[in-house]
Amino acid sequence: MNIDLTDTTSSQINSSLVKARRAAGSPAVGMVLTLIIVTDEGNHYDALKSASQASQEHPSRILVVIKRPGRSPRDRKLARLDAEVRVGGETGTSETVLLRLHGELAHHAHSVVLPLLLPDTPVVVWWPEDAPAHPNEDLLGKLAARRITDASATEDPVSTLALRAETYTPGDTDLAWTRITPWRSVLAAALDQRHAPVESAVVEGEAYNPSSELLALWLADRLKVPVARKVSAGPGLTAVRLTTGEGEICLHRADGSLAALKMPGQPDRHVALQRRETSELIAEELRRLDPDEAYAATVRFGAGRLGKQTIQPETVNGARSAPAAGAPAAGRTPPEPEPAKPSAPAHRALEAPRPAPPGPAGSAGSAGSAGSSGPPSPPPPPPGARPLEGVRPQPPRKDPGDPGGPAGRQAP
Repeated sequence: MNIDLTDTTSSQINSSLVKARRAAGSPAVGMVLTLIIVTDEGNHYDALKSASQASQEHPSRILVVIKRPGRSPRDRKLARLDAEVRVGGETGTSETVLLRLHGELAHHAHSVVLPLLLPDTPVVVWWPEDAPAHPNEDLLGKLAARRITDASATEDPVSTLALRAETYTPGDTDLAWTRITPWRSVLAAALDQRHAPVESAVVEGEAYNPSSELLALWLADRLKVPVARKVSAGPGLTAVRLTTGEGEICLHRADGSLAALKMPGQPDRHVALQRRETSELIAEELRRLDPDEAYAATVRFGAGRLGKQTIQPETVNGARSAPAAGAPAAGRTPPEPEPAKPSAPAHRALEAPRPAPPGPAGSAGSAGSAGSSGPPSPPPPPPGARPLEGVRPQPPRKDPGDPGGPAGRQAP
């Protein structure tokens, strides 16, 4: 059922939604979230189609915000809201509302959207193109628990990823990261079967492909090895090569659908790595609405490393950390190096060693301590002293005041 509303208000749109649900025979609301799509007139059809397909897995109220500020000064002074309500039919159990904001109202989209949000449900905002520089500071972005962007839809994906790293806030994500989920899963499973440490890696993909950049950053961050970035003819990501002490692990996808996994000492295997549609990517992002910690760690690690031919891992005290000997599975943290034993203070190291008084053989004060492999070396003589030859060490003399000494011994 479709209801067209011209020069309307948010209250009239809510009334039309209730009327459409009753006419469709489903007065109850069974939707789990509100999905806001911010787009323009030329791209709203494809974005709405992808969101409608994703809503089959996640029933939701889809609000498509189409801003039309106008070109002439007269059009920019107008403030009109046109809406189209769709319930049932292709939308299934979801609801779709197209909001066309004309003139000055285009700069106040949050005031129109706020009364239309489902109560007590999470809100997700998706910018298919032309996302704001700071999604978390956008007025619509502040309403959402999850903010989805797409760096591959921009003119300079690498600069966009660098901006996402600088402005990251928990809840941000990018479809360029979602596209490499199958690659990360296959690589993590492959390295779980090998125990040899990874020495280096190579990621091959199309030029200006943000997914290739993110995959290379993820490998460098998790494996702590240098990762080279090579440009190929595509489509998209084409290969990942990991060099280990036992040989090379290669995951190669030439046609964009079927990949070959080659591992040392094992037969080649074929893995389904088909390039997914936007609807599948949106459906994946809607499965979990908590912050993506793996994406956050990757974009923060990539700050200052994006666009480089070879991505170097983090260094400790000027030396590269040792390569990891396992899979870079999500959530796995590489073992921390053991802390170095504290060295002796400078003033103690400069003091002359004091010779210990000799004791009887087998006592606690002789031969250094238990566990020594041989007799202890004698202390060095003081400067200017001549070594004494043929002098035997004398037993310690008793103190005259000691009861065991001569003065304290009673007469028989």
